[in-house]
Amino acid sequence: MMSFGQRYRVTLFGTSHGPEVGVVLEGLPSGLAVSTEAIQTDLDRRRPVGRRLATKRQEDDRLVVDSGLTDGRTDGHALRAHVANEDVQRGPYDRLRDTPRPGHADFPARHRYGAEADLSGGGIFSGRMTVGLVIAGSVAKQLLGRRGVDVLAYTRAIGPVEGDIDETLPLPELRRRSERTEVGCPDPRAAARMEAAIQEARRDGDSLGGVVEARADGLPVGLGEPFFDSIESEIAHLAFSIPAVKGVEFGAGFRAARMRGSEHNDPFRWNGDRVETVTNHAGGILGGLATGMPLVVRVAVKPTSSIPRPQRTVNLARHTEEEVVVTGRHDPCIVPRAVVVVEAVTATSLLDLGLRGGFLP
Repeated sequence: MMSFGQRYRVTLFGTSHGPEVGVVLEGLPSGLAVSTEAIQTDLDRRRPVGRRLATKRQEDDRLVVDSGLTDGRTDGHALRAHVANEDVQRGPYDRLRDTPRPGHADFPARHRYGAEADLSGGGIFSGRMTVGLVIAGSVAKQLLGRRGVDVLAYTRAIGPVEGDIDETLPLPELRRRSERTEVGCPDPRAAARMEAAIQEARRDGDSLGGVVEARADGLPVGLGEPFFDSIESEIAHLAFSIPAVKGVEFGAGFRAARMRGSEHNDPFRWNGDRVETVTNHAGGILGGLATGMPLVVRVAVKPTSSIPRPQRTVNLARHTEEEVVVTGRHDPCIVPRAVVVVEAVTATSLLDLGLRGGFLP
C-alpha cells in the first residue's frame, strides 16, 4: 500500500531507478495558493548536491506539477507532481541480484514480489521514494503556516555526538542556525564534531546513524483524534515509512520509563488567558490531542546499510553462503538529508488531522 491519510491523501509512485518518482495529493481544498518555489526549496534540501558528506548521485530533482494547480492555486483536482530519475546506474545492483545486501529489503522483497522485481537502487524501498513525501510535506507546511502552525526538524545527534539544543529558542532562530551547518544541527560546535565523525566512518568504509528532532508550534488545542488516530499514532505511522527509521519517541520518550509520575507529569498554569504547562515531558500531546504546547518528536535513523566493507550473505540461486561488497554511490550518513523528510511527514500528519477535525479549511 503506497497511500496514507484520510482527508489529505498521499499516494507515492515510481521506483528508485525508474523514469520518475512522485506523489498524488488528494483532498486539498480548491483555491488555495501553493508555491512551487517553496516545494523546490524543500526538494533541494533533500538533494546531496553541494554536500561534501553525501552520495555522489547527482539528480536535479526539478519539480514538475502535472495536474492540480492552475495559475498557482489548487483547482479541486488531485495534485500530481514528480521529478525525473536521470543519474541512474543499474550495473552495481544487477550484479547483486542473487545476493541480498545485508540491511536492505532485497531478501524479503524478492520473496514477496518474485525474482523479476525491480530492486535496482532499492526499488520502491529506496530512500529515493521520500521525494514524494517531501512534496506532500512542503504543501502541508504551506497550508499549516496560514493557520499559524510552524513545523521544523533538525539533526539532534549523529553517531555518538549529540547537539546541545536550547529548546527555549523560537523555531525561526533554530531554523536559521540549522541552515548554517551542513548536517542541519543548530549547535555549531556539535555540528563540527558530527561532520568529523561522518568523515571518519567514511574513511573506515562504514556508516553512521543518528536522531532527527521535529517540533511544531502553534497547534490548536484539541487537534488530533483519540486512540488509533492520535497525533502520536499518525506521525509514527508515517515516520516509520521513511527507509532507515527504527524508532520514534515524543516528549521525554523512553526517558519517561525511568521517571516517576511526579517527575513526568506537566503541571498546568495560566499565562495571561492561555493555559500552558510548566514542563513539556508529554511533547505537547495528551490523550492523542494537542495541548497547545510545542509538539516534540524524535526519530531514530539507523546507519546507512550500503557500506563498502565485505559482508556475509547468501546466494539465492546457488544456495551457498558468500561474501558481498556493496559498490555504487551511497551516503555514509543519511541523517542530514533525512531532516527535511522528517519535517515533511510531521506536517503531512498534522494537516490530515487538521482537515479531519475541522481545524483547517
